[in-house]
Amino acid sequence: MRPAPPEKASQQVTEPRSEAQYTFRRRGGDRIPADVQVYANIVKGATLGLSRRDWSGMEHVPLQGPAILVWNHYSDIDPLMVVHYVYNAGRHPRFLLKESIVKVPVVGAILKRSGQIPVKRGSAEAADSLRVLQQQLAEGHVVIMAPEGTVTKEPDRWPMRGKTGVARLALESGAPVIPIVQWGALGIHDRKRDPKFKLGRKPVTVRAFPPVDLSRWLGKEPTRDDLVQVSDAIMEALRAGLAEVRGQEAPPLFDPRQQRPEESESSE
Repeated sequence: MRPAPPEKASQQVTEPRSEAQYTFRRRGGDRIPADVQVYANIVKGATLGLSRRDWSGMEHVPLQGPAILVWNHYSDIDPLMVVHYVYNAGRHPRFLLKESIVKVPVVGAILKRSGQIPVKRGSAEAADSLRVLQQQLAEGHVVIMAPEGTVTKEPDRWPMRGKTGVARLALESGAPVIPIVQWGALGIHDRKRDPKFKLGRKPVTVRAFPPVDLSRWLGKEPTRDDLVQVSDAIMEALRAGLAEVRGQEAPPLFDPRQQRPEESESSE
């Protein structure tokens, strides 16, 4: 009789080779309307022409059900890299976008058709956008958010302290918060140094990590302190993931309100 394989080996779960390499969309995820697939392929073509992918951790992105995907936002181009990654993970990416972008002719119509959510910052409409995100999660979709609400102001491009919108959304919905860390987009475009796009494919790393453990805050009405602590926990998960990707020790979470004058000039 052939001996049984070791228990450890029997518990291993593998994906087909093409999916393990993340060349194509993972099977079993969201169904994408035909016209949205066309838009997605245009974006994918652009990102493939600009970047050499180093992707991993996609198994942490659930194929079904609600999830809040958060990423470290440090450049103008990195949302495209995250969109490509999430699309290939099998999900339909849904972002909060500046209202001004959605008003751009043609582009705005495409963004609305693809389920993107316009938001007017600093207004009551921002709260309305969170309610829209809650509805998206209730319907089993994933939403993608930059917890800082803008490109990081940390001089060396590390994550800074986030706003509490993601924390409130996570606690009210109960949806898992999945950190997605990316690095390398500045090699393609860095408006602070050179507004022109760099020719040639630049290495870009995108990696998803396990959900942030928010269990200690769930099941109760959150206080302001709770929301701040949850926001910090999410940003610390992104910071730790980025430290792993960059191979560097991460500094404490940056607070832009405490920025010193000598830190105003940033370096990569």
